[in-house]
Amino acid sequence: MKSYNNKITIALLSGGLDSATATALALESGKKVIGLSFDYGQRHKRELKAANALAHHFKLEEHHTIKVDLGSWGGSSLTDLGEGIPENGLNQDKIPNTYVPGRNTVFIAIGLSLAEARKANELVLGINAIDYSGYPDCRPNYLNAYQTLADLSSKAAIEGNTIKLWAPLIHLNKVEIVKEAIRLNIPIDLTWSCYNGRNEPCGVCDSCRIRNSALHKAGYRPDTTNKQI
Repeated sequence: MKSYNNKITIALLSGGLDSATATALALESGKKVIGLSFDYGQRHKRELKAANALAHHFKLEEHHTIKVDLGSWGGSSLTDLGEGIPENGLNQDKIPNTYVPGRNTVFIAIGLSLAEARKANELVLGINAIDYSGYPDCRPNYLNAYQTLADLSSKAAIEGNTIKLWAPLIHLNKVEIVKEAIRLNIPIDLTWSCYNGRNEPCGVCDSCRIRNSALHKAGYRPDTTNKQI
C-alpha cells in the first residue's frame, strides 16, 4: 500500500494574516504547499485578490479558487449585504453576525478532498482560538472532532494514510501571530483582514480592531493603508 506524500500540504489560503502565516509555516517546514481559496459569496473579493497575491509571493505550484456560494441563503453579515458589519467591538459572550454558518466545515471538507486527490498527508489551517471573534468552528474541540471525522470518512485514512488537520496558530494570540508573520518575512501589506471591501481597511470592524491592535503591540508600523492589489 503506497503511503501518501508527507512533503505535500494543502493550505486554506483566505488572504488574511492568519492563513498567510500558517502557509508560511508549512513552507518553512519543507513542505510543498498547494493553496486553496474560496469564493463563497462573500460581500467583497478583496480577500481573494490578496490570496492570489500571496500565492504568487509564496511561489505556490498550485493555487485553486473554488466557488461555493454560501451567500445564496445568507445568515451572516459577510454574505448578506442587508446585514450591517458590527463596529462596536467584540462581545465575548456573543457570537457575532460575521459568523458564516458551516463555512469552515465546508472548506475543510473540500480541502480534505483535494488532499486525498493529490495524496497530501496534511491540511494546514489558520484558525485561532485566542483573540478571535467567538466562532465555534475555530475552537480546539471542533478541530479534534473534525479530525475524527476525517479519519473515518476517507479511503486514504482507512488504508492507513491519515490526513492531518494542522492548526499551528490555534493557541497563539494575535500579537504572537503578527510576530511570527514578521519573523517569516510575510508581506503583511499584501494580506487583507477587513470585513469591508473598500480601497483601504475600514479600521473599525471587529477584524480590523483585532488586527490593528496586534500590529501595534507587536511593534509593526500602523496599518492605515494596504497596497492596492
